[in-house]
Amino acid sequence: MNDQLTRIGVFYDGNYFLQVSNYYAYGHPRQKRLSVSGLHEFVRHHIALEESSDVRLCKIVDSHYFRGRLSASEASQRGDTLYWDRVFDDILMSEGVITHYLPLKTNYDGTRAEKGIDVWLALEVFEQTFYKRFDVVVLISADGDYVPLVRKLNAIGTRVVVLGWDFEYQSETGQRFVTRTSHDLLEEASYPIHMNLLIDDRGNQEDPIINKLFVQSEPRRAWVRNSENENGEENPAIEFDDQEVFSGEILKLKNGFGFIKFPPNNLFFHYTNVIETEFNELQEGDMVSFNISKNERGEDVARNIRFVSQNHTDY
Repeated sequence: MNDQLTRIGVFYDGNYFLQVSNYYAYGHPRQKRLSVSGLHEFVRHHIALEESSDVRLCKIVDSHYFRGRLSASEASQRGDTLYWDRVFDDILMSEGVITHYLPLKTNYDGTRAEKGIDVWLALEVFEQTFYKRFDVVVLISADGDYVPLVRKLNAIGTRVVVLGWDFEYQSETGQRFVTRTSHDLLEEASYPIHMNLLIDDRGNQEDPIINKLFVQSEPRRAWVRNSENENGEENPAIEFDDQEVFSGEILKLKNGFGFIKFPPNNLFFHYTNVIETEFNELQEGDMVSFNISKNERGEDVARNIRFVSQNHTDY
């Protein structure tokens, strides 16, 4: 058995990792997102097996996450995007993952896309590997553009693990995603891993290392909302579950946001939380269904707003 320390560097194509995580959250029976800590544990155990080494001697000494993302001002206009970006940053930070971001660029057709992040990832992988002498580099990507990088790493004697997923799914907004890992990329890797096959293998259903690849289930969130009765006295606290469905009337609509009548206070909602219809198709007085959750300031807001029926009179 190999008794030498195996130094591992992990590098994430962040947009790819997000697509894979969304697939398991929305398009796979597990209905759970990928866990960064669970993925790192899986990597250590798999490399220990491939290298005939003790897992205690397989150490992730460096990990980096690359992604293009919206500016703070743009993200603040898209519901809770800014908040959830920060939550994920906290997760990466807690696992010692160094983040690298570039602003999204506008294409000729007005769409927003990553530009240059793949080049930055490749340069960083090679530089870090050259100076830090990783024994094994783990590449979480499906992009065949990284084939020259893998060949360079092979040339300096570094083994390469490619974690690849082949999948397709429809997101909660109805958008269809199809992802296939480059065959050439898998061919160049020292240890190619077809992750979707490994995860779906019935023989691995009870494997704790495989199951830890996913965020463990947590009790559904609930919170307390207080109100006052007609005598000005505080009513007993009401608990709301973020999966419970309510209905109410749209009280007011403005540019990109609105309010739903829901005593004792009106509930704010953003256009990004309207589903199965367009925000511009809603009218004041329409009945909608919705969930209730907290925003970053701890205030009750409406989520997942669906049109139910018209409840207004046209004159």
